[in-house]
Amino acid sequence: MTETGRTGAASLSARAREAVLQRIVDRRYAQGARLVEREVAEELGMSRVPVREALRALVAEGLLELLPHSGVRVRRLERADVEHLYEVWEPLAVQASRLAARARAAGGGEGLVELEASLRQAESAAAAGEGTREVAAHTAFHEGVVELAGNPLLARTMGQLSWQLRLLFGLREEPAHMRAQHAEMFRHIAAGDAEAAAASTLLHVRDSRAVALRSLFGDT
Repeated sequence: MTETGRTGAASLSARAREAVLQRIVDRRYAQGARLVEREVAEELGMSRVPVREALRALVAEGLLELLPHSGVRVRRLERADVEHLYEVWEPLAVQASRLAARARAAGGGEGLVELEASLRQAESAAAAGEGTREVAAHTAFHEGVVELAGNPLLARTMGQLSWQLRLLFGLREEPAHMRAQHAEMFRHIAAGDAEAAAASTLLHVRDSRAVALRSLFGDT
């Protein structure tokens, strides 16, 4: 295969992976659902090869699991999965807000307009009852904070959690007070108050964890 051919195949595989991930996040592919390579390929309008590669990649990432002799299924989130995700996300999210506020205080802060826009989009989506759009806006807010932080290593590390967080956000409820917490985080970042931004983010992530455990596992 030529270099161009390899690049094209990799691009198709990436597109297939993205499409399957999005369907998991918006729950068109529910937890525990069995995915058949041929059916997924037909749905995506692709050949089976890139779809096969995409499904293998998602198995390796832990979002799908192999079934003996019968394809794959969407992996169910267990309580331990949620706990582990928050254990990793909490310190990273707090540091991202701290660094973003420091960058703003130092005269940076390109991206604040987009960050504020994601808050408006979340409110609009919530008012319209558009859950998928609201999840996308919440994800964009957190990704925007990471971008404002200006730390490439932090961005790469957080990037590895992106789809797990999107999946989790899509499965749980999103109370109005958590949207208000995003707005508070934004205010502190925009003001360049690093420690207030960090503290408000810590409160938000811990509330998010409690909401997730209550939504998914009935915790009180």
